[in-house]
Amino acid sequence: QVQLVESGGGLVQAGGSLRVSCAASGRTWIMNVMAWFRQAPGKEREFVAAISWTGGSTRYADSVKGRFTISRDYAQNTMYLQMNSLISEDTAVYYCAAGSGLVISALTSDYHSWGQGTQVAVSS
Repeated sequence: QVQLVESGGGLVQAGGSLRVSCAASGRTWIMNVMAWFRQAPGKEREFVAAISWTGGSTRYADSVKGRFTISRDYAQNTMYLQMNSLISEDTAVYYCAAGSGLVISALTSDYHSWGQGTQVAVSS
């Protein structure tokens, strides 16, 4: 399938910014959509943002609209999540995911490849 490796997580103060990256390798030609999900301790994994790999259309969770920006470098097989105005509720492990569907989905079941996750911690 597709191998995904996240990087760029860390500790940041509330109101600050952070960018996480996801590098894809392997059978990247099967990717149609890539997404970011996150999981806080004791909570279910939740959708953050997704992008059409070829067209660049995007979708965001309401909780991050206006603060987070998803983008991709098609030539480098890399996806990014720029996170601004961070709040404590953004603290979680952030996972990137790849899917082959035609819809920019917010469902974990629509993604077949997952990274190992990168920790983002926001201190208040």
